[in-house]
Amino acid sequence: MRTRILPKMLNSEIEQYLSRNDVIIVPVGTIELHGGFPVDSETVISEAFALRMAEACDGLILTGLPYFYAGATASGRGTVQVSVRQGIDYLGALARSLLRQGFKRQIYISFHGPALMTCSPMVRDFYDETGVPVLYMDLTTQIFRSAGDLFKSMDSFHAITTGAYQIMGRLEDVPLVTGYQHNKPQSVEKFNDIFQLATQSGSVGYYFGDLDDHMSTPDIPDEARRRGLADEGEELIGEIVNRMNMMHVVEQLRELEISQKDVMEKYPWTPAAYAKNPYNQNT
Repeated sequence: MRTRILPKMLNSEIEQYLSRNDVIIVPVGTIELHGGFPVDSETVISEAFALRMAEACDGLILTGLPYFYAGATASGRGTVQVSVRQGIDYLGALARSLLRQGFKRQIYISFHGPALMTCSPMVRDFYDETGVPVLYMDLTTQIFRSAGDLFKSMDSFHAITTGAYQIMGRLEDVPLVTGYQHNKPQSVEKFNDIFQLATQSGSVGYYFGDLDDHMSTPDIPDEARRRGLADEGEELIGEIVNRMNMMHVVEQLRELEISQKDVMEKYPWTPAAYAKNPYNQNT
């Protein structure tokens, strides 16, 4: 294929793809304060993972989705903050469009922790409305679950960031910087007890009190160091995606949809079954 990035494809190329497959991976990003890296770092990481995942399971990816709920980084004036509700509604509209277009197996991914508050509600509401199971994969969760042994220090995360820019053909967007590395605790560290009572930013509202809270960044003094980080990060991304076994994931999505048809026939009052046939229900 010339490209797997849907916005770069011709309409005829998309239609040709849909004649044989129906998988699309949607990386959900953010624009936020990120230390010595560009503010779209977590968007680019998500897109790079999506591209490698699509290559592994013969899918396409829908890029260009950076404007969602950022969270505590709203302290930074470079952070674009969109409400959780606005993000859910927008992502749901995209999901419905993609389904109409023929993409039945949709996989939403993000490297941005708070993205689960946008993606997970959309995934559940979308199923009740359409009866089509779409999937959300939290990349940070996947990394710790299947590839924790690959991470020796925070430098591995920084390598992934740099490697993602290289995968997306944007390595020069990573600036040569120094002075963004710090070892002091986050300004909100004393509240970790309550932050950990739910998942990530879903526990309680707050903003970072210090712009250094997100994200400590290693010195990248020259192009050789940048290239070294990028090569290391690209290799890490490749190994993590390999461990995800994407062919199994997309096969499971297909099998889940088939099995759920029996469930909806057995229980016609479930929301998805009712939405499909509201006037023929057993009462």
